[in-house]
Amino acid sequence: MRESHMSIPHLFTCPISLDLFKDPVTLCTGQTYDRSSIEKWLAAGNLTCPITMQKLHDPSMVPNHTLRHLIDEWLHMGDQFDPEYLATIDSLTALKRNLESHDVTLENKLQTLEKILVLSEVSSSRNSCLIQLRFLPLLLQLVFGKVKATLSEAEDYLKFVDVALSCALRLLPLDEMECLNMLKEESKLASFLDLFEHGTDTVKISLCLLIEAISSSSETKELSAMLGKSNDLLHKVVLLVRDGSEAGIKALSALSSLQSNRENLVREGAIGGLITYIMSAEKGEKNLAPMAMTTLEKLLGLETAKEELINNPNGIHAIVRMVFRVSDHEGSENAVSSLMIICYDSLQAREEAIDAGILTQLLLLLQSQCNGRTKTKARMLLKLLRSKWDEDSKNV
Repeated sequence: MRESHMSIPHLFTCPISLDLFKDPVTLCTGQTYDRSSIEKWLAAGNLTCPITMQKLHDPSMVPNHTLRHLIDEWLHMGDQFDPEYLATIDSLTALKRNLESHDVTLENKLQTLEKILVLSEVSSSRNSCLIQLRFLPLLLQLVFGKVKATLSEAEDYLKFVDVALSCALRLLPLDEMECLNMLKEESKLASFLDLFEHGTDTVKISLCLLIEAISSSSETKELSAMLGKSNDLLHKVVLLVRDGSEAGIKALSALSSLQSNRENLVREGAIGGLITYIMSAEKGEKNLAPMAMTTLEKLLGLETAKEELINNPNGIHAIVRMVFRVSDHEGSENAVSSLMIICYDSLQAREEAIDAGILTQLLLLLQSQCNGRTKTKARMLLKLLRSKWDEDSKNV
């Protein structure tokens, strides 16, 4: 075979047999071995990953088609195989081994992570290599595989977590979301929640963006439901929203996409948080008030959410404010739809909406360049308010 007279790249050798991979498979730890070698290891009664020595919570093996393809390319092309590409793979493999090693200090690992972050920022081709080398599951393991007790003590560790999460978020759009499901493990989910408690502001922002990714994918729907059951987590996300955090809005919005999460979100103050955000968002400035409005409309499918909004002193005013914005019409349709939901059965809501200037807002909207569907809903709301006003007058 061709490999007999060529030096086999380290990446292409099985860590157990040290021979060229024939059937590379990846374990839940992110490590890749030749199928026959790892099967012998497991058959001998070993329940850990040979390199990391982590206990295998899931013994299944996933074929590493990317590595298999690289090896086939190398065997086929021989000396014509791009040496620069191979050098990149080798250098990244060395960085990965550094992160995996139990003998390397946290300070050195942090320096390694900072190198990886710089590489991921300057070159998309290197990001592709990082994905092929299974850096994403490794980064997630490094962040969430630690013991809870160390988090509140180690400032250096939180800095490490901060950089590791930044790297992971850069790779996430390019990789399969399935690897995030490692957070379904009780210990890792506990670490996630603990980081939300003790992490720095930048760590919390990264965790919110991770929640957004988790709750936006069908592959991690079950994990999103698990996060939605953590009242403490939801409460902390709402607090971030109240403080004007855009990452918080993204996390809350994504979590609300799952019907089963909505009741808990309302219970933990999501309605008040969204109203506070909308009221504090400056008109004319780029912000996520339209996303907040879309999320609010989703939650108003619940009776408890309607009550929360009507009982909030700024609730109706916040929605009326979103009906017409000079800068853009994002959120207008959701605002009009929300008012139709609220005003249909509530005299108090109708009176507050009229006092807040809804009639003027709707007329301005109808004269604007907004889409036809939004104008149709605006006319429906005007008609509703008129008919309900006639009914209310007769009942006085």
